[in-house]
Amino acid sequence: MTNTKKLWISLAILLVASFSVLLLMGREIYQKAPPMPEQVVSTSGETIYTRADMELGRRVWQSMGGMQLGSIWGHGGYVAPDWSADWLHREIMAVLNAWAAEEGAENYAALSPERQAALKGRLEGLFRTNTYDPATGTITLAEERARAIEKVSGHYEQLFGNDPAFEPLREAYAMKDDTVPDADHRKALGAFFWWTAWAAGTERPGDTITYTNNWPSEPLIENRPPASSFVWSAFSVLFLLAGIGLLGWHYAVSHGREEEPHDLPPFDPMRGTVVTPSMSATAKYFWVLLALFLVQILLGAITAHYQVEGQVQYGFELANVLPYSLSRTWHTQLAVLWIATAWLGTGLYIAPAISGYEPPYQRLGVNFLWICLIIIVVGSFAGQWFAVMQTLGLENNFWFGHQGWEYADMGRFWQIFLFIGLVLWLVLVGRALWPALRPGAPGRSITGLLFLSTVAIGLFFGAALAWGENTHISMVEYWRWWLVHLWVEGFFEVFATAVIAFLFTRLGLLKLQTATVAVLFATIIFMAGGVLGTLHHLYFAGTPTVVLALGASFSALEVVPLAYIGFEAYHTFRLSKATPWMERYRWPIMFFLAVSFWNLVGAGLFGFLINPPLSLYYMQGLNLTPLHGHTALFGVYGMLGIGLVLFCLRGLKPELAWNEGLLKVSFWSFNVGLAMMALFTLLPLGTMQLIEAINNGYWSARSAEFMQQPIVDLLVWMRVPGDTIFSIGALALVVFVIGLWVRPRYQGVPTEEEERAATTKARA
Repeated sequence: MTNTKKLWISLAILLVASFSVLLLMGREIYQKAPPMPEQVVSTSGETIYTRADMELGRRVWQSMGGMQLGSIWGHGGYVAPDWSADWLHREIMAVLNAWAAEEGAENYAALSPERQAALKGRLEGLFRTNTYDPATGTITLAEERARAIEKVSGHYEQLFGNDPAFEPLREAYAMKDDTVPDADHRKALGAFFWWTAWAAGTERPGDTITYTNNWPSEPLIENRPPASSFVWSAFSVLFLLAGIGLLGWHYAVSHGREEEPHDLPPFDPMRGTVVTPSMSATAKYFWVLLALFLVQILLGAITAHYQVEGQVQYGFELANVLPYSLSRTWHTQLAVLWIATAWLGTGLYIAPAISGYEPPYQRLGVNFLWICLIIIVVGSFAGQWFAVMQTLGLENNFWFGHQGWEYADMGRFWQIFLFIGLVLWLVLVGRALWPALRPGAPGRSITGLLFLSTVAIGLFFGAALAWGENTHISMVEYWRWWLVHLWVEGFFEVFATAVIAFLFTRLGLLKLQTATVAVLFATIIFMAGGVLGTLHHLYFAGTPTVVLALGASFSALEVVPLAYIGFEAYHTFRLSKATPWMERYRWPIMFFLAVSFWNLVGAGLFGFLINPPLSLYYMQGLNLTPLHGHTALFGVYGMLGIGLVLFCLRGLKPELAWNEGLLKVSFWSFNVGLAMMALFTLLPLGTMQLIEAINNGYWSARSAEFMQQPIVDLLVWMRVPGDTIFSIGALALVVFVIGLWVRPRYQGVPTEEEERAATTKARA
């Protein structure tokens, strides 16, 4: 049995086993999710909330932007508070202050330390004791909590309305006036927030930890990291070290034996590639990609500006037209859309290049898919605007408006439309690749892996269709991270790895067999941790402890291949210097080198910083989370997308001279700007929040009092230099691409003889 066949079998076994366990965990989450009660009553028999109230509140929350305005269970935006933690703390303080008033004190803080300790002990039992009755579906609360709920509910009703007294707090939270104009909807919103807080502060039946594994940190009711978070954090480090050791052993044993020496081509093997009509038609995908990228950067600047200037920016009340929750929605959504567009365009370009086959009506399909992409972007964005402005109506919001789930915000109609579009893309790429998949075709294994990743990208977006309007939040989170982690972080990377391997083999820089083995091995290593590593997003989403254990263990393995990313970077750099004609591909390869760097830093270092349960317990939803998100999403997938686009453009316009200066400015501006954003703002601000969360509780690290400090404002303003440099890089890239069509500089393609002569001279 050949090595290639063994690797294919290993990959198949790994994927079957991993997805079986992942589906089993989905079953566990479904069975052990926090119950949604039929009613919540006080001990006196008064009905506080009904299930209908909580479900209506959830729909209202989704329509106003959901996770884009504050967060739930730590998932979402960073300027407004985490509503679960905020409600829990406010309800706790309302109870304590009421008890203090009964003892004649002004508030809880005015009591002696002895009395505070006594009331705190009484409080813990009041909140953590589970009073849910499965037989009747009823939660029964003490009268103290009923009165506290009424008080906190009033606070939220005023906050989400237009009460002038709450205007400073709305400014701090980047909320527009009348975020929820309907009074009944504001009351129902409070019911939903209360339920998320109840799950966070109430112990599971027969256990000593809450439904959210004691998240968030709340010392007043002894919400602290459970023992399991310490244990599995330690084991995750152990798994990481073991994985690095094993991979190091593999490299040591195989080093120097992966590839037999071979003569590199004296001229560019891709010089004779025929650009088919469908390949030419992909150019418009790259134009749209750049437009989406620029808009995303602009929206990112606006979103960051909201944190320090509230509703008014440069004297203009932008919040009335483009509220924070909407600007952040579009900013995060565009990050996925423009990178996905790079993948779509690359796949459509590369498939005929691999097979040398142009299927009938392929160009028509490419153009039609492009039109669909434009409609989806414009339509979904319009629906989200009407939803957030509260003019679409709750009846239409789920289907055409804003679903409220970060990175999965578009309405269900647009999700279905996008899924159909991805299936069409799969068909277009698949039929163009088909001749290269037939038995005996050269590079069949790499092409097969490319095709399978195309299938996965096309079909795995279907995870976005797995939940309904009233599906339990824990299950929505489970399927949502299938979409975000597996679709974006998983199969996109496999697709890109296969494409790059194909390019290097087609250029003659790698032997086909060597590249095939390397790609399959890399896929196995990544997927070994990547599939079950999805669970690290679900530690505190109402999931059982087994999810925490598996997520910690396998997310540590995700970092293992990144520890040796330097080998890949060096190998790529060496290949870029292999022959004189490789200078034509210098900048695409430079972007691939940047991918290696940010894979190590953004995905590796900053990813592992937050991945262990004990770390994430305090860091989830703080600015250390976007530290990983920005450096990994753009640093890895964004840079990779740009590199692939440049490869395609070189093939589309082989006779043109490139403006090397613009590409140099773009490359270094992206890298320097991203580094400055990370080091000057996100890392120090996140560290400050972390210290505050450990010392005083998670609610405090997300509070307006903490986030409106002068030092925080200064750190946010420190983003300006880095963001400006980054934006210059984007503009330089746009000018470069436009110049290829508007002001082309023809230099012709060197003849085969000229390239041979240059190569011979260099070797001599």
